[in-house]
Amino acid sequence: MYRERVTSVPGPADQPQPTGWPASPPDGYGYPAPEPDRLTRVVLRLYERSPRWAVPLAAVGCVGLGMAYALLSNPAHADPDAAPTCLLKLTTGLDCPGCGGTRALWYVLHGDLPAAARHHFLFVFALPFLAYLFVAWAGNQAFGWRLPELRISSKVIVGFLGVWLAFSVLRNLPWAPFTSLYV
Repeated sequence: MYRERVTSVPGPADQPQPTGWPASPPDGYGYPAPEPDRLTRVVLRLYERSPRWAVPLAAVGCVGLGMAYALLSNPAHADPDAAPTCLLKLTTGLDCPGCGGTRALWYVLHGDLPAAARHHFLFVFALPFLAYLFVAWAGNQAFGWRLPELRISSKVIVGFLGVWLAFSVLRNLPWAPFTSLYV
């Protein structure tokens, strides 16, 4: 057994240490940092050499590709007997948490917010927040803009995820009024 020595009122910075033990391990002890593999080194080298606007531009490209897919595939007018493309819906027949999101995006891109909300209300609700967070991040990365930060606490995020989970369960219940959530 060992004794713990406390010098004053312990705070977060000065936790009591067992007597005779150093505050941190001496040099040479611990795990060595792993060497990155070849692909990771290539990606890191490209990232270090790229201009500041390249990463936000790549992200805008990915978002643009997603929007183009939604516009070109026209998910709102699929064949009635078409097999579902969602693996969860194909195997269980249940709507997944993101079910209706592509159709909602299609309606948002066409300016029909009520129809978009009918297909996935939480997506339509979260879209302005996600868009602002993206613009603030991309503007800071590419141009050094300092837009006001949207501070979202972890409680709000957990609450949103809880509502999303409840929405995902309720939309699969087979009786009224939940059948109106089925897409």
